[in-house]
Amino acid sequence: MVRYPKEHKHQTRQRIITTAGRRLKQDGIDGSGVSTLMKDAGLTNGTLYAYFTSKDDLVATAVADQMRAQHENIVAQAAPGRAGLEQIIRWYFSTEQRDDIEDGCPNAALLEEIARSTDTTRQAYTNGALVLIDGFAARLAPQDPPSARLKALSLLGMMAGTLQLSRALTDRQLADQLLEQGIRNALALIDAEQHN
Repeated sequence: MVRYPKEHKHQTRQRIITTAGRRLKQDGIDGSGVSTLMKDAGLTNGTLYAYFTSKDDLVATAVADQMRAQHENIVAQAAPGRAGLEQIIRWYFSTEQRDDIEDGCPNAALLEEIARSTDTTRQAYTNGALVLIDGFAARLAPQDPPSARLKALSLLGMMAGTLQLSRALTDRQLADQLLEQGIRNALALIDAEQHN
């Protein structure tokens, strides 16, 4: 029997989580079976249970990882204040972000399925969403982020819903116009907050 160093086990686990996150966003939670999730990671079905207790455990972990990555790669990298919010909004409503589902936003790709998922998956999503909205709130109201938390949550909902709708439309021109309108609506929402 081959013994792998701890780093190998950690790397393999992270590969499973990362490839599962991409597949879940592409095919949905219900549309992604264990065999597909493990094949994407280059592993056999049985290997799942060396790293996770169940598919639900993997899904919750992948959702948490996707939310963490979105925060680290987008929100945490944005400038402070309104300029940073505008950066986030313009990135979010880009055609590239809309068209790249598997590497895009987990909110827009999985929200409806997360609502029907296990409590563990819903909690993993909630924890990640709260980190995102706290990043928004810190830019909306730098002196008092908690005061802007609900507005930030509303902003996240508006952004995810607009992106979902843009992805669903077959009329590309209308879908692109919707993204442009989404930018205007989001900027109007944050400007209204900053004038309060």
